[in-house]
Amino acid sequence: MLLTDFNYDLPEAQIAQEPLADRAAARLLHLDRQTQALHDRAFSRFPDLLRAGDLLVLNNTRVFPARLYGTRRGARSQPLSPRNPAAREFLKGRVEVLLTRQVSCDPNEWECLVRPGRKIGVGEHLDFDGHLHVEVVARGTFGERRIRFSPIENFFHVLEQVGHVPLPPYISREDHLGDRERYQTVYARQRGSVAAPTAGLHFTPEILARLRERGVEIAEITLHVGLGTFQPVRVERVEDHHLHKESYSVSPQAAALINRALEQHRRVVAVGTTTVRTLEYVAAHSPAGRLRAGSGEADLFIYPGYEFRVVRALLTNFHLPKSTLLMLVCAFGGRDRVLTAYRHAVQQGYRFYSYGDCMFLE
Repeated sequence: MLLTDFNYDLPEAQIAQEPLADRAAARLLHLDRQTQALHDRAFSRFPDLLRAGDLLVLNNTRVFPARLYGTRRGARSQPLSPRNPAAREFLKGRVEVLLTRQVSCDPNEWECLVRPGRKIGVGEHLDFDGHLHVEVVARGTFGERRIRFSPIENFFHVLEQVGHVPLPPYISREDHLGDRERYQTVYARQRGSVAAPTAGLHFTPEILARLRERGVEIAEITLHVGLGTFQPVRVERVEDHHLHKESYSVSPQAAALINRALEQHRRVVAVGTTTVRTLEYVAAHSPAGRLRAGSGEADLFIYPGYEFRVVRALLTNFHLPKSTLLMLVCAFGGRDRVLTAYRHAVQQGYRFYSYGDCMFLE
């Protein structure tokens, strides 16, 4: 299977740069996998597509301000607008760090991406707003770095003050105050993600209440979004790609709800590809395909040919060409059917990616 098998054309104007004022006002493309029918709907009608007894599974991870802008120690500070396209070539001494995964608490070490990547070597010291200080302690396979923060009280409180919302690179603007609330689901609880589980951004408390009124059960799991989700595919053969590990947690209560739904042959409806990967990973490592409660690190790469053990319906946003997320959706809905749906979405003017519209496959 080739990377080019998962390509499609998207006009740049359809990449959503701002969220809608009303979360539930997004459009929803409904794909019936049996009939292959496509229906253009509004997300506000999503509860009508579910039925009593369905189990909706949400990823309750919380995005933290994981992007830091600072200087290499000893460099003269210079003004910079980090998301200004003219500033893509960083001024001398300026650095950008995107924290992707905490690997230890004491000492406080993280895996991260850095820019400018070629110039930041092991042993360098970086400063961020005079509050956070870092030493680069190791280099990864694809240019990632491992950094160690100098001891500081209330690290995450300080990070909230100096960090930036880690908007993806296709949003070509600086983050603003509104992103702190809008690039976050209304049910976000467990801090740890560097990107939002975007299918969940459409939900409101009112939509969740309507789902419960219809007899839909709701369970929450956690997968902290990191490199495994947005890492680009650098090989031509899809089968040669390997995902980075991402931390997950499934509570005893969630495992019980999911297992009971499976035993009673009720639909498990996943909100987002991160939820799919968590459920399928845990099921693959549990006896008899059921879910065992616990925590760990998931690295399941799902592409066409995968046999799903748990998920029977999927709500997801529209994903980048040649991405592992698109491959997962193609595995669930069928590559030809999904790419046909994407072409339809392009023709109908749907908004794409993180702040864009969504798709329901059943």
